[in-house]
Amino acid sequence: MPPASSQFVVVGLTRGLAFTENPCLADQVAWVRANSKPAHAYAMATFPTSAQLITYRNAGPWRGTTRAAQLSNVGYAEATAAVASLRKVGWRPPVVWIDVEPRPAQPWPGATAQQRLENRYVVEGLMRGLREAGFSYGVYSYTSGWEAITGGWRLPAVPVWATAGRLDYPTEAADRCTQPSFSGGRVHLSQWYDDTRDYDRTCGTYAFTPLPVPPSSMTGSASDLDGDWRNDLLARSGDGALWLYRGNGTGGWLPRVQIGSGWNGMDVIDTAGDLDGDGRPDVLARERATGYLWLYRGNGTGGWLPRVRVGTGWNGMSAIFSPGDLDGDSRVDVLARERATGYLWLYRGNGTGGWLPRVRVGTGWNGMSALLGPGDLTGDGAADVLAREAGTGRLVLYPGDGRGGWKPRITYGTGWNAMSALVGPGDFTGDRVPDLLAREAATGYLWLYPGNGAGGWQTRVRVGVGWQSLTALA
Repeated sequence: MPPASSQFVVVGLTRGLAFTENPCLADQVAWVRANSKPAHAYAMATFPTSAQLITYRNAGPWRGTTRAAQLSNVGYAEATAAVASLRKVGWRPPVVWIDVEPRPAQPWPGATAQQRLENRYVVEGLMRGLREAGFSYGVYSYTSGWEAITGGWRLPAVPVWATAGRLDYPTEAADRCTQPSFSGGRVHLSQWYDDTRDYDRTCGTYAFTPLPVPPSSMTGSASDLDGDWRNDLLARSGDGALWLYRGNGTGGWLPRVQIGSGWNGMDVIDTAGDLDGDGRPDVLARERATGYLWLYRGNGTGGWLPRVRVGTGWNGMSAIFSPGDLDGDSRVDVLARERATGYLWLYRGNGTGGWLPRVRVGTGWNGMSALLGPGDLTGDGAADVLAREAGTGRLVLYPGDGRGGWKPRITYGTGWNAMSALVGPGDFTGDRVPDLLAREAATGYLWLYPGNGAGGWQTRVRVGVGWQSLTALA
């Protein structure tokens, strides 16, 4: 047991790997109580074996029809197992840390970008499992380990427990509290170790209270506005009211909620993702009368924090939308088509609601009558763009190369001019594959085109009627 002089402890729930149980947990929790020590818990995140993938691939909230969804469900099951250990001993710590580090006994695959994305799915499943069980969570790792496992995943709103390993100089652990963390999140605990023990310290004024975490950390999601890990849709009615159509996670709807009024003054509305780095999806809107670009900062529960003006002179753009992270730096970007030239400009997000210098990434885009960012339709880990050709009605997929450029484009069938709105809601069906929503002009029907994970579509499904009365969809 720790020395009685310890000021706090962090108790392991697992025995080196997920789905194992710390055999000393009951004794250690009893020691915490007997000595009245503040305490957190931690649980190992582990990439599943083939047998574990088979066992747990449906043991979570995602529809286990894709590998991404199955991996997320395994992570969720890892969290469920850790929570079961806590319930067995009747303990509810204020925070459960997710330990993400290399494990020789069951290594994380990390040779390719796709493998590192799959690792994120596992960790994300743990996050959702802990949150839905009512626990605050954070991540434990170190820079090289986090990079090797997740590809440097930026989670600026998720708390961090950072390790310095063996101390190279006396103040190294203290410096971890103030240095940029491996994931961009705020460091609350730092750690070091020697041949005898692990040692930890708090950072700043942290006092072992529950930590605020984002409602949802879904990979590639721009549309989970209410923080329930299910993607949503925004719609404006003719009277200027803004409505949140809350997705149910399986391709349908929960009751809609009005979240704004007076939106008729906006001629662009786009669910942009987390532009300001607080872990909550935001919305971009252009004011018709002024050309101002406004950032409506989401509060994570379907409402807004105070809006911020992030640009002027945007009336020169005939299309403005977010593709997600197009240049591969883990920050949300914006694409804009210049009306006079047809140039497509990439406004690279700086992660705090502003822009790095813009880059021209295309010419001749005035021939497109619709542009949208659907997410990673091709399943290669890079954000893509969909465009509709005005003259032909063909839908064209521009697969992103992950560096701000394009792979060869893919053309779908004709007839898409029959649609008066195209929207990329992300994963609307719960299988972790981005989908497409399209409103049919003649009927007002809203059609769901489920993505197949390889750049194409499964059979479409009608998910709404009467949508012709809505003047904007995002």
